[in-house]
Amino acid sequence: MRIIIINGPNLNRLGKREPSIYGHQSFDDYFADLKDKYQQLELHYFQSNIEGELVDQLHSADEKFDGIILNAAAYTHTSVAIHDAIASISKPVLEVHISNIYKREEFRHKSLITSQCVGMISGLGLTGYQLGLEYFLNSKY
Repeated sequence: MRIIIINGPNLNRLGKREPSIYGHQSFDDYFADLKDKYQQLELHYFQSNIEGELVDQLHSADEKFDGIILNAAAYTHTSVAIHDAIASISKPVLEVHISNIYKREEFRHKSLITSQCVGMISGLGLTGYQLGLEYFLNSKY
């Protein structure tokens, strides 16, 4: 099974950015741990701070992967384009957020993409990505 994790803006700063919210581990280090733990999966990773690149990656992923874990970060709350990109593809997209978006600023409480995703994991730290992989391993989406 081929799964891609797509991360949006500022998630390249994990380990440095607001460690009280996001922790001290870089995503690259965490992704290496995921690859070691889930050797039965073919895992890929993409990160961009640019909305259009995320849209392009979602389109491309539809042809190449069995499932997509998406942390659209700040674009979660603003991007109709990412909502529409998810709606346009056939592969399941699982929304993940490291922080609990409902315990943060009010503008973060509304996700424009959730309605197009198979589900959402929010507030469990980096463990949310692992739970997303478990979903794909154990579901009949």
